[in-house]
Amino acid sequence: MSDPTAIEEFERRARQAFENIPSPFADYLGDIVLRIDDWPAQEILDYFGLDSPLQLCGLYQGVPVGEKSPWSIPNGQGDRITLYRRPLLNEMQATGVELDKLIQHVVVHEVGHHFGLSDADMHQIEDSADD
Repeated sequence: MSDPTAIEEFERRARQAFENIPSPFADYLGDIVLRIDDWPAQEILDYFGLDSPLQLCGLYQGVPVGEKSPWSIPNGQGDRITLYRRPLLNEMQATGVELDKLIQHVVVHEVGHHFGLSDADMHQIEDSADD
């Protein structure tokens, strides 16, 4: 069995989670670039007011679906979701949650941002699903 912590295997698992997003949501994800980085950049941590790179497991950058227009060019690079491998591996070790479940959770969360949902919106949805 492949080492899930190896960058290639981690990326394969992340792409699989992204490809498993069901229709009709998947129909709006074709232009998103999925990236894997070990750590978030310091300027990203500063932007969000985070003290530790372990506090950020994923990031959506782009223009949410409901805000797009034919003239919008998101941040010059297109829409992208970045997963941060080392914080996710740390969370797996700290919580005992399977890596695939963590990756799927973060991918779904970042896809939610692509559809214009805030963190508060997603927490409310998750909380109501747990009831």
